[in-house]
Amino acid sequence: MDKFIIQGGKPLAGEITPSGNKNAALPLLAACLLTDEPVILHNVPEIRDVQDMRALIESLGVTVESVDHNHTWKVQAKHVRPADLDPDLCRRIRASILIAGPMTARTGNFLIPPPGGDVIGRRRVDTHFLALKALGAEANYNRASHMFDFRAQHLNGADILLDEASVTATENTIMAAVTAKGDTTLRNAASEPHVQELCHMLNSLGAQIEDIGSNTVHIHGVPSLHGGEYTIGPDYLEVVSFIGAAVVTKGSIRIRKAGPQYLDMVRLVFGRIGVVWEVDGEDIIVPQDQPLVIETDLGDAIPEIKTNVWPAFPSDLGSITFTVATQAKGSVLFHDWMYPSRMYFTDKLINMGAQIVLCDPHRCIVIGPTQLIGEKVESPDIRAGMALVLAAMAAEGQSTIRNVGQIDRGYERIEEKLRSLGAQIRRTKEG
Repeated sequence: MDKFIIQGGKPLAGEITPSGNKNAALPLLAACLLTDEPVILHNVPEIRDVQDMRALIESLGVTVESVDHNHTWKVQAKHVRPADLDPDLCRRIRASILIAGPMTARTGNFLIPPPGGDVIGRRRVDTHFLALKALGAEANYNRASHMFDFRAQHLNGADILLDEASVTATENTIMAAVTAKGDTTLRNAASEPHVQELCHMLNSLGAQIEDIGSNTVHIHGVPSLHGGEYTIGPDYLEVVSFIGAAVVTKGSIRIRKAGPQYLDMVRLVFGRIGVVWEVDGEDIIVPQDQPLVIETDLGDAIPEIKTNVWPAFPSDLGSITFTVATQAKGSVLFHDWMYPSRMYFTDKLINMGAQIVLCDPHRCIVIGPTQLIGEKVESPDIRAGMALVLAAMAAEGQSTIRNVGQIDRGYERIEEKLRSLGAQIRRTKEG
């Protein structure tokens, strides 16, 4: 098991380019199952979750090879077959469920173990079942074998209202519907950047998807898809992590090709805790001088920052924002109604000196600014792990972060990128 050793108090400076969006790469790899022709994917992030997804689709008969360099992959599902997927591998990533939609559409018969991923509370998959059933599939869960069973002689377009705006259920439904017979209207659809990227990539392969980016997506089924080429956009979660790292270390950085068009709500929320940045074309510039004063609500009430479905503030950025707020003057209430365990990592920030009151599993109050102190902590999940890296870089003294394999699931060589900006961080093996 690897760990990070971080010496805090080093302001970041320089330029950095984020990796491709992990949450786009995973459904895009699954979407390659829909065509027997080759698909070239550029800017694929070299992270553990993506490698696990590669292993899953390769076990189904897909060939994947690197082209020119490691971030360009040629994927071809010329001969796919239902296979006994490795349950341990499926449990390692939440996105394993994304194989269900395209494989049901392509083969009509598919078994898959339950997905895994971050331990941040129950993450239901019922919406996937309901949507695929609406398209004509049989979908069941066998408790004895612990397997999901999907079957369909053929899929037909349908008018589908999702019972929740689930990102992965939206992606699964879109992938199943693009080759279904007839038209599909998908309402209450998720519209995150990675969902939009999946739609654009599928259209480049011959799909007919309209109203991309809205919560009502129209899909005209086509007989088949062809091959093509697509470049994955920047990971906005990594971009915001770099913004937060610059702010808490009192540094100044330029983030190249940052995709600022996806950060309007994040910019609004970060502005409420006194964080600003400039946009220069596709780049984001984080200045050294930050207000870092929390903006109160009317009547000097403590403001509330609440996560919600896109285009609202995403839950995945909550952990990063808590850490940044520890360095801002004032008090702010964070409310994440989606996941009941997202905030439990705050005890680690409290051990480092943060003033945080955990009100219940969904809400906490952060009071700042506070000088954080180096500590030995363990990463519980991807985003909380990265938040602890930020806290360690802001802290006085040395910190040790264990279980950084969790961080590796979502961030590509993060210690190398941070070192290039002046951070004192090194990876080492547990003794």
